[in-house]
Amino acid sequence: MFDSIRSLIRLQEIEWDATERRLSRAANIADLRNIARRRLPGGVFDYIDGAAEDERSARRNVAAFGDYEFRPAVLRDISHIDTSATLFGAHLSMPLVVAPMGFMRIAHPLGELAVAEEAARAGVPFTLSTFGTRSIEEVAAAGEGTKWFQVYVWRDRGLVRELLDRAGQAGYQAIAITVDTAVLGRRERDVRRGFTLPPRVGPATLVEGALRPGWTWELVRADPIRFANLIHRDQGDGVDPVSLAAHANRHFDGSLSWSDIDWFREVWPGPIIVKGVQSVADAVRCVDAGVEAVCLSNHGGRQLDGSPAPVELIEPVVEAVEGKAAVISDGGVRRGSDIVKALALGADAVMAGRAFYYGLGAAGQRGVEFALATLREEMERVMALIGVTSVKELDRARIRHLPTEPI
Repeated sequence: MFDSIRSLIRLQEIEWDATERRLSRAANIADLRNIARRRLPGGVFDYIDGAAEDERSARRNVAAFGDYEFRPAVLRDISHIDTSATLFGAHLSMPLVVAPMGFMRIAHPLGELAVAEEAARAGVPFTLSTFGTRSIEEVAAAGEGTKWFQVYVWRDRGLVRELLDRAGQAGYQAIAITVDTAVLGRRERDVRRGFTLPPRVGPATLVEGALRPGWTWELVRADPIRFANLIHRDQGDGVDPVSLAAHANRHFDGSLSWSDIDWFREVWPGPIIVKGVQSVADAVRCVDAGVEAVCLSNHGGRQLDGSPAPVELIEPVVEAVEGKAAVISDGGVRRGSDIVKALALGADAVMAGRAFYYGLGAAGQRGVEFALATLREEMERVMALIGVTSVKELDRARIRHLPTEPI
């Protein structure tokens, strides 16, 4: 009996690497979120995780994928799964784009560099935010991967042109013009905490920092966090604490309109993506304006609470644009199955942001690597289980909308 019991008992080896210990407890993106929530100060986590007002749209972005169910096909040869795709002439290992995310060094000192390096290694594009905490040039040097630049349109068009010139010289392939920020949404978690960028140091911050020594030690050893692409500009570079809402409302161009797309075409020679489209009519206007891609996005639910979930717009928008522009769905992706569903509805690619921000906050660069690998593994597994070997085979016949469509 003793031998039988002993054969069932194996002592687990001690893992001395704290990062590996954290990641060993993660099975998916939701687990990364939980680890990040424990590791980061509350205000920092809420900035990453929070959304506008009652956060209904942010929750709906994720939940809407659950309204679709697969139609699996069996007895298919799935010995080789190909997740690759092409977008703007660039080869992607999977049709996934890392969405622009601002101020990433609040989660980890490497910030955008860690995410850009892992995106390059994974073979997917990385999009640098105007509010990035690493510069256009620094990110360009982070791996040989495809880089896009996200543009917030300032009143100072000279600054916008300067940023675009720098991005072009650094080899960025495309720009994504964010059009859903005429004013900044009310993110009430930030309001309640009085959250600024960078975070103000006060009694609450000191207490939270003491309770999270790993994050605090990394922060105090690193260079000051600032908007790396706006250093020494009148718009402010973030070296002094600012309310992001007040900052944006003071400097963003509220007069931005469809006629401005012509200006962007004059100053940018590459592909243009309009990011923040939330209706079929505006998607058609994008095509009429001659842009290369329509990005269906409600800013992760961080702008207008009550805006449509991007996944629900894919099918009608794809039908309306008739292949005259690529369609990218941005928002709510937490699983590889979400990517598969978006592609089956007709999207050319998806964007994901928080998944990688959670990874960065949970375990730095290795957390980002984990997030990318997890999404790809899940995507491959789902494709195998529904009997599809290539993203080219994904079409509307592979899924149904619940509960209205028959099996």
